[in-house]
Amino acid sequence: MPDPSLPQLRRRLLAWYGRHHRQLPWRPTPQSQIPNSKSEIRTANPYHVLVSEAMLQQTQVATVIPYFDRFVEQFPTVHDLAAADEQQVLRLWQGLGYYRRARHLHAAARVIVDHHAGRVPDTLDELLALPGIGRYTGGAIASIAFGRRAPILDGNVARVLARLFAIDEPTDQPATRDRLWQLAEQVLPRKAVGDFNQAMMELGALVCTPRQPACLVCPLQTLCLAQLAGRQAELPRRSIRHAPKAVRHVIVAIERRGKYLFEQRPATGLWSNMWQMPTHESPDSDAPDSLLPWVRETYGLTCQSAGDQHEFTHQTTHRTIAFSLVRVQVAAGRLLPNRGVWRKLDALDDLPLSNPQRKAVTMLVGEKPTA
Repeated sequence: MPDPSLPQLRRRLLAWYGRHHRQLPWRPTPQSQIPNSKSEIRTANPYHVLVSEAMLQQTQVATVIPYFDRFVEQFPTVHDLAAADEQQVLRLWQGLGYYRRARHLHAAARVIVDHHAGRVPDTLDELLALPGIGRYTGGAIASIAFGRRAPILDGNVARVLARLFAIDEPTDQPATRDRLWQLAEQVLPRKAVGDFNQAMMELGALVCTPRQPACLVCPLQTLCLAQLAGRQAELPRRSIRHAPKAVRHVIVAIERRGKYLFEQRPATGLWSNMWQMPTHESPDSDAPDSLLPWVRETYGLTCQSAGDQHEFTHQTTHRTIAFSLVRVQVAAGRLLPNRGVWRKLDALDDLPLSNPQRKAVTMLVGEKPTA
Protein backbone atom coordinates (compact mmCIF):
# COMPACT_ATOMS: atom_id res chain seq x y z
CA MET A 1 0.00 0.00 0.00
CA PRO A 2 1.56 3.38 -0.96
CA ASP A 3 2.17 5.92 1.77
CA PRO A 4 -0.48 8.39 0.49
CA SER A 5 -3.15 5.84 1.43
CA LEU A 6 -2.18 5.81 5.10
CA PRO A 7 -3.87 9.09 6.13
CA GLN A 8 -7.07 7.91 4.46
CA LEU A 9 -6.81 4.52 6.16
CA ARG A 10 -6.40 6.16 9.56
CA ARG A 11 -9.29 8.59 9.10
CA ARG A 12 -11.66 5.89 7.87
CA LEU A 13 -10.78 3.40 10.56
CA LEU A 14 -11.02 5.87 13.44
CA ALA A 15 -14.36 7.17 12.14
CA TRP A 16 -15.68 3.61 11.86
CA TYR A 17 -14.47 2.79 15.38
CA GLY A 18 -16.17 5.85 16.79
CA ARG A 19 -19.50 4.65 15.38
CA HIS A 20 -19.29 0.88 15.74
CA HIS A 21 -17.05 0.03 18.71
CA ARG A 22 -18.43 -2.28 21.37
CA GLN A 23 -19.03 -0.97 24.87
CA LEU A 24 -16.71 -3.05 27.04
CA PRO A 25 -16.22 -2.63 30.80
CA TRP A 26 -12.49 -1.91 30.47
CA ARG A 27 -12.65 0.22 27.31
CA PRO A 28 -12.30 4.03 27.48
CA THR A 29 -14.54 6.32 25.45
CA PRO A 30 -13.06 6.92 21.96
CA GLN A 31 -11.57 10.37 21.55
CA SER A 32 -13.83 11.09 18.59
CA GLN A 33 -16.88 10.86 20.88
CA ILE A 34 -15.62 13.02 23.71
CA PRO A 35 -16.46 16.59 22.49
CA ASN A 36 -20.19 16.06 21.93
CA SER A 37 -20.76 12.97 24.01
CA LYS A 38 -24.14 12.82 25.76
CA SER A 39 -23.13 9.81 27.80
CA GLU A 40 -20.65 9.50 30.61
CA ILE A 41 -17.07 9.69 29.35
CA ARG A 42 -14.96 6.79 30.55
CA THR A 43 -11.21 7.33 30.60
CA ALA A 44 -8.67 4.54 30.54
CA ASN A 45 -8.00 2.86 33.88
CA PRO A 46 -4.47 1.41 33.50
CA TYR A 47 -5.16 -1.36 36.00
CA HIS A 48 -8.33 -2.38 34.15
CA VAL A 49 -6.45 -2.39 30.87
CA LEU A 50 -3.74 -4.57 32.43
CA VAL A 51 -6.30 -7.09 33.74
CA SER A 52 -8.33 -7.18 30.53
CA GLU A 53 -5.29 -7.66 28.30
CA ALA A 54 -4.12 -10.56 30.47
CA MET A 55 -7.55 -12.19 30.20
CA LEU A 56 -7.98 -11.53 26.48
CA GLN A 57 -4.89 -13.47 25.48
CA GLN A 58 -6.23 -16.44 23.47
CA THR A 59 -9.75 -15.85 24.81
CA GLN A 60 -12.81 -14.25 23.20
CA VAL A 61 -14.25 -10.98 24.49
CA ALA A 62 -17.67 -12.45 25.33
CA THR A 63 -16.04 -15.06 27.55
CA VAL A 64 -13.82 -12.52 29.32
CA ILE A 65 -16.48 -9.94 30.30
CA PRO A 66 -18.03 -11.78 33.29
CA TYR A 67 -14.62 -12.90 34.51
CA PHE A 68 -13.31 -9.34 34.30
CA ASP A 69 -16.30 -7.97 36.22
CA ARG A 70 -15.91 -10.50 39.02
CA PHE A 71 -12.14 -10.03 39.14
CA VAL A 72 -12.13 -6.25 39.53
CA GLU A 73 -15.00 -6.46 42.00
CA GLN A 74 -12.90 -8.76 44.18
CA PHE A 75 -9.62 -6.92 43.49
CA PRO A 76 -10.60 -3.31 42.69
CA THR A 77 -7.02 -1.99 42.75
CA VAL A 78 -3.59 -3.30 41.93
CA HIS A 79 -2.82 -3.16 45.68
CA ASP A 80 -5.72 -5.54 46.36
CA LEU A 81 -4.49 -7.95 43.72
CA ALA A 82 -0.91 -7.82 44.97
CA ALA A 83 -2.03 -8.58 48.53
CA ALA A 84 -4.18 -11.54 47.49
CA ASP A 85 -3.24 -15.17 47.95
CA GLU A 86 -2.51 -17.00 44.68
CA GLN A 87 -5.30 -19.49 45.39
CA GLN A 88 -7.79 -16.60 45.56
CA VAL A 89 -6.60 -15.41 42.17
CA LEU A 90 -6.82 -18.88 40.65
CA ARG A 91 -10.34 -19.41 42.00
CA LEU A 92 -11.57 -16.26 40.27
CA TRP A 93 -9.75 -17.33 37.09
CA GLN A 94 -11.26 -20.82 37.32
CA GLY A 95 -12.76 -21.83 33.98
CA LEU A 96 -10.99 -19.15 31.97
CA GLY A 97 -8.06 -21.43 31.18
CA TYR A 98 -4.40 -20.68 30.45
CA TYR A 99 -3.79 -20.26 34.17
CA ARG A 100 -0.22 -19.08 33.70
CA ARG A 101 -1.76 -15.73 32.73
CA ALA A 102 -3.31 -15.45 36.19
CA ARG A 103 -0.01 -16.17 37.92
CA HIS A 104 1.84 -13.68 35.75
CA LEU A 105 -0.82 -11.03 36.39
CA HIS A 106 -0.59 -11.65 40.13
CA ALA A 107 3.22 -11.44 40.00
CA ALA A 108 3.07 -8.28 37.90
CA ALA A 109 0.77 -6.64 40.45
CA ARG A 110 3.29 -7.34 43.19
CA VAL A 111 6.11 -5.86 41.13
CA ILE A 112 3.98 -2.78 40.42
CA VAL A 113 3.30 -2.29 44.14
CA ASP A 114 6.86 -3.04 45.25
CA HIS A 115 8.78 -1.15 42.55
CA HIS A 116 6.35 1.35 40.99
CA ALA A 117 4.48 2.68 44.04
CA GLY A 118 1.31 0.94 42.94
CA ARG A 119 1.11 2.72 39.56
CA VAL A 120 1.05 0.71 36.35
CA PRO A 121 4.19 1.75 34.41
CA ASP A 122 3.51 4.09 31.51
CA THR A 123 6.46 3.29 29.25
CA LEU A 124 6.83 0.28 27.01
CA ASP A 125 10.24 -0.66 28.39
CA GLU A 126 8.97 -0.70 31.97
CA LEU A 127 5.88 -2.66 30.98
CA LEU A 128 7.98 -5.26 29.16
CA ALA A 129 9.94 -5.81 32.38
CA LEU A 130 6.80 -6.99 34.20
CA PRO A 131 6.10 -10.74 34.51
CA GLY A 132 4.03 -12.08 31.61
CA ILE A 133 4.08 -8.86 29.58
CA GLY A 134 5.21 -9.42 26.00
CA ARG A 135 5.46 -7.11 23.03
CA TYR A 136 1.75 -7.22 22.17
CA THR A 137 0.43 -6.84 25.72
CA GLY A 138 2.94 -4.11 26.53
CA GLY A 139 2.01 -2.19 23.38
CA ALA A 140 -1.70 -2.53 24.12
CA ILE A 141 -1.35 -1.20 27.67
CA ALA A 142 1.04 1.59 26.66
CA SER A 143 -1.18 2.82 23.83
CA ILE A 144 -4.66 2.31 25.32
CA ALA A 145 -3.92 3.37 28.90
CA PHE A 146 -1.28 6.05 28.29
CA GLY A 147 -1.47 7.09 24.63
CA ARG A 148 2.07 5.93 23.88
CA ARG A 149 2.82 5.34 20.21
CA ALA A 150 3.35 1.58 20.46
CA PRO A 151 2.19 -0.88 17.78
CA ILE A 152 0.32 -4.08 18.57
CA LEU A 153 0.00 -7.35 16.72
CA ASP A 154 -2.50 -10.00 17.79
CA GLY A 155 -4.37 -12.47 15.62
CA ASN A 156 -6.99 -9.93 14.58
CA VAL A 157 -4.48 -7.25 13.66
CA ALA A 158 -2.27 -9.72 11.81
CA ARG A 159 -5.25 -10.84 9.71
CA VAL A 160 -6.25 -7.26 8.86
CA LEU A 161 -2.71 -6.35 7.84
CA ALA A 162 -2.19 -9.54 5.84
CA ARG A 163 -5.28 -8.72 3.78
CA LEU A 164 -4.64 -5.00 3.50
CA PHE A 165 -1.15 -5.60 2.14
CA ALA A 166 -1.92 -8.94 0.40
CA ILE A 167 0.83 -10.80 2.23
CA ASP A 168 1.27 -14.29 0.77
CA GLU A 169 3.81 -15.66 3.24
CA PRO A 170 2.42 -17.62 6.23
CA THR A 171 1.78 -15.16 9.04
CA ASP A 172 3.12 -17.52 11.70
CA GLN A 173 6.62 -17.58 10.23
CA PRO A 174 9.18 -15.41 12.08
CA ALA A 175 10.14 -13.34 9.03
CA THR A 176 6.50 -12.61 8.25
CA ARG A 177 5.79 -11.71 11.87
CA ASP A 178 8.66 -9.21 11.75
CA ARG A 179 7.20 -7.68 8.61
CA LEU A 180 3.74 -7.47 10.19
CA TRP A 181 5.18 -5.71 13.23
CA GLN A 182 6.82 -3.19 10.91
CA LEU A 183 3.51 -2.61 9.11
CA ALA A 184 1.66 -2.26 12.43
CA GLU A 185 4.05 0.54 13.33
CA GLN A 186 3.87 2.09 9.85
CA VAL A 187 0.08 2.46 9.85
CA LEU A 188 -0.08 3.76 13.43
CA PRO A 189 -0.94 7.48 13.63
CA ARG A 190 0.82 9.91 15.93
CA LYS A 191 -2.38 10.76 17.79
CA ALA A 192 -5.32 8.64 19.01
CA VAL A 193 -3.01 5.63 19.02
CA GLY A 194 -5.03 3.78 21.65
CA ASP A 195 -8.22 4.20 19.65
CA PHE A 196 -6.45 3.17 16.45
CA ASN A 197 -4.99 -0.01 17.96
CA GLN A 198 -8.37 -0.94 19.39
CA ALA A 199 -9.99 -0.15 16.04
CA MET A 200 -7.63 -2.55 14.27
CA MET A 201 -8.51 -5.31 16.74
CA GLU A 202 -12.22 -4.45 16.53
CA LEU A 203 -12.19 -4.54 12.74
CA GLY A 204 -10.59 -7.99 12.80
CA ALA A 205 -13.08 -9.25 15.38
CA LEU A 206 -16.26 -7.86 13.83
CA VAL A 207 -15.65 -7.38 10.09
CA CYS A 208 -12.35 -8.83 8.83
CA THR A 209 -13.13 -12.23 10.33
CA PRO A 210 -11.21 -15.43 9.58
CA ARG A 211 -13.99 -16.86 7.43
CA GLN A 212 -16.40 -14.94 5.22
CA PRO A 213 -15.14 -11.43 6.01
CA ALA A 214 -17.82 -8.75 5.67
CA CYS A 215 -15.97 -6.76 3.00
CA LEU A 216 -19.09 -4.90 1.84
CA VAL A 217 -19.32 -3.05 5.17
CA CYS A 218 -15.58 -2.68 5.75
CA PRO A 219 -14.41 0.94 5.92
CA LEU A 220 -11.13 -0.08 4.27
CA GLN A 221 -12.48 -2.14 1.38
CA THR A 222 -11.22 0.19 -1.37
CA LEU A 223 -7.76 0.25 0.24
CA CYS A 224 -7.47 -3.50 0.82
CA LEU A 225 -5.22 -5.18 -1.73
CA ALA A 226 -6.64 -8.64 -0.99
CA GLN A 227 -10.22 -7.46 -1.49
CA LEU A 228 -9.36 -5.60 -4.69
CA ALA A 229 -7.78 -8.79 -6.05
CA GLY A 230 -10.61 -11.03 -4.81
CA ARG A 231 -8.22 -12.90 -2.51
CA GLN A 232 -9.66 -12.08 0.90
CA ALA A 233 -10.88 -15.65 1.44
CA GLU A 234 -7.42 -17.19 0.89
CA LEU A 235 -5.50 -14.77 3.08
CA PRO A 236 -3.89 -14.85 5.53
CA ARG A 237 -1.96 -18.06 5.04
CA ARG A 238 -0.60 -20.19 7.85
CA SER A 239 1.99 -22.96 7.97
CA ILE A 240 0.74 -26.52 8.10
CA ARG A 241 0.06 -27.34 11.73
CA HIS A 242 0.94 -30.61 13.37
CA ALA A 243 -1.98 -32.49 14.90
CA PRO A 244 -2.26 -32.13 18.69
CA LYS A 245 -0.70 -34.96 20.63
CA ALA A 246 -3.26 -37.53 21.82
CA VAL A 247 -2.90 -38.47 25.50
CA ARG A 248 -5.09 -40.18 28.09
CA HIS A 249 -5.71 -39.23 31.71
CA VAL A 250 -7.74 -41.19 34.25
CA ILE A 251 -9.41 -39.24 37.05
CA VAL A 252 -9.90 -41.48 40.07
CA ALA A 253 -12.72 -40.21 42.27
CA ILE A 254 -11.82 -41.70 45.66
CA GLU A 255 -14.87 -41.60 47.94
CA ARG A 256 -14.97 -42.13 51.69
CA ARG A 257 -18.15 -41.57 53.70
CA GLY A 258 -19.57 -39.06 51.23
CA LYS A 259 -16.36 -37.09 50.76
CA TYR A 260 -13.87 -37.19 47.90
CA LEU A 261 -10.11 -36.83 47.89
CA PHE A 262 -8.61 -33.71 46.31
CA GLU A 263 -4.92 -32.87 45.93
CA GLN A 264 -2.96 -29.88 44.69
CA ARG A 265 -1.04 -30.20 41.44
CA PRO A 266 2.70 -29.39 41.28
CA ALA A 267 3.85 -25.79 41.01
CA THR A 268 5.00 -26.30 37.42
CA GLY A 269 3.44 -27.83 34.33
CA LEU A 270 -0.12 -28.03 33.11
CA TRP A 271 -2.73 -26.61 35.54
CA SER A 272 0.03 -25.88 38.06
CA ASN A 273 -1.09 -25.29 41.67
CA MET A 274 -4.70 -26.06 40.77
CA TRP A 275 -6.60 -28.77 42.67
CA GLN A 276 -7.80 -32.08 41.30
CA MET A 277 -9.09 -35.49 42.16
CA PRO A 278 -6.20 -37.94 41.87
CA THR A 279 -5.38 -38.22 38.18
CA HIS A 280 -3.25 -40.90 36.56
CA GLU A 281 -1.74 -39.32 33.47
CA SER A 282 -0.04 -42.29 31.80
CA PRO A 283 -2.19 -45.34 32.50
CA ASP A 284 -1.27 -48.73 31.13
CA SER A 285 -4.89 -49.72 30.98
CA ASP A 286 -8.30 -48.07 30.98
CA ALA A 287 -9.74 -50.73 33.30
CA PRO A 288 -10.63 -49.22 36.68
CA ASP A 289 -9.29 -52.22 38.59
CA SER A 290 -5.82 -51.66 37.12
CA LEU A 291 -5.55 -48.36 39.02
CA LEU A 292 -6.30 -49.77 42.46
CA PRO A 293 -2.65 -50.76 43.16
CA TRP A 294 -1.55 -47.25 42.11
CA VAL A 295 -4.06 -45.72 44.55
CA ARG A 296 -2.84 -47.97 47.37
CA GLU A 297 0.83 -47.19 46.71
CA THR A 298 0.39 -43.45 46.15
CA TYR A 299 -2.23 -42.62 48.78
CA GLY A 300 -2.15 -45.51 51.25
CA LEU A 301 -5.77 -46.42 50.56
CA THR A 302 -7.19 -49.81 49.66
CA CYS A 303 -10.17 -49.21 47.40
CA GLN A 304 -12.79 -51.09 45.45
CA SER A 305 -14.50 -50.05 42.24
CA ALA A 306 -17.83 -48.26 42.59
CA GLY A 307 -19.92 -46.94 39.72
CA ASP A 308 -19.57 -46.77 35.98
CA GLN A 309 -16.72 -45.32 34.00
CA HIS A 310 -17.32 -42.02 32.18
CA GLU A 311 -15.44 -40.61 29.19
CA PHE A 312 -14.91 -37.09 27.87
CA THR A 313 -12.33 -35.17 25.86
CA HIS A 314 -10.55 -31.92 26.60
CA GLN A 315 -8.64 -29.93 23.99
CA THR A 316 -5.61 -27.80 24.79
CA THR A 317 -3.36 -25.99 22.35
CA HIS A 318 -1.01 -28.92 21.91
CA ARG A 319 -2.91 -31.89 23.31
CA THR A 320 -6.12 -33.79 22.85
CA ILE A 321 -6.70 -35.33 26.27
CA ALA A 322 -9.08 -38.28 26.52
CA PHE A 323 -10.30 -38.39 30.12
CA SER A 324 -11.74 -41.39 31.89
CA LEU A 325 -13.54 -40.83 35.19
CA VAL A 326 -13.77 -43.79 37.55
CA ARG A 327 -15.22 -43.83 41.05
CA VAL A 328 -13.75 -46.00 43.78
CA GLN A 329 -14.62 -46.40 47.45
CA VAL A 330 -12.17 -46.69 50.32
CA ALA A 331 -12.29 -50.14 51.92
CA ALA A 332 -9.29 -49.84 54.23
CA GLY A 333 -6.20 -47.82 54.95
CA ARG A 334 -5.34 -44.30 56.06
CA LEU A 335 -4.45 -41.41 53.78
CA LEU A 336 -0.71 -40.84 53.69
CA PRO A 337 0.47 -37.49 55.13
CA ASN A 338 0.24 -34.42 52.89
CA ARG A 339 -1.51 -36.33 50.11
CA GLY A 340 -4.68 -34.25 49.95
CA VAL A 341 -7.91 -33.22 51.64
CA TRP A 342 -11.37 -34.79 51.87
CA ARG A 343 -14.24 -32.67 50.61
CA LYS A 344 -17.91 -33.01 49.83
CA LEU A 345 -18.66 -32.14 46.22
CA ASP A 346 -20.77 -29.15 47.26
CA ALA A 347 -17.93 -27.67 49.36
CA LEU A 348 -15.29 -26.90 46.76
CA ASP A 349 -15.61 -23.14 46.42
CA ASP A 350 -12.19 -22.50 47.91
CA LEU A 351 -10.40 -25.00 45.65
CA PRO A 352 -9.53 -23.75 42.14
CA LEU A 353 -10.22 -26.58 39.68
CA SER A 354 -9.34 -26.87 36.01
CA ASN A 355 -12.16 -27.24 33.48
CA PRO A 356 -11.74 -31.04 33.15
CA GLN A 357 -11.86 -31.47 36.92
CA ARG A 358 -14.94 -29.27 37.17
CA LYS A 359 -16.58 -31.37 34.48
CA ALA A 360 -15.71 -34.54 36.38
CA VAL A 361 -17.26 -33.16 39.57
CA THR A 362 -20.40 -32.26 37.65
CA MET A 363 -20.60 -35.79 36.31
CA LEU A 364 -20.27 -37.20 39.79
CA VAL A 365 -23.19 -35.19 41.12
CA GLY A 366 -25.30 -36.34 38.20
CA GLU A 367 -25.65 -33.03 36.39
CA LYS A 368 -25.04 -32.49 32.71
CA PRO A 369 -21.64 -30.86 32.33
CA THR A 370 -21.30 -27.61 30.42
CA ALA A 371 -19.29 -27.57 27.21
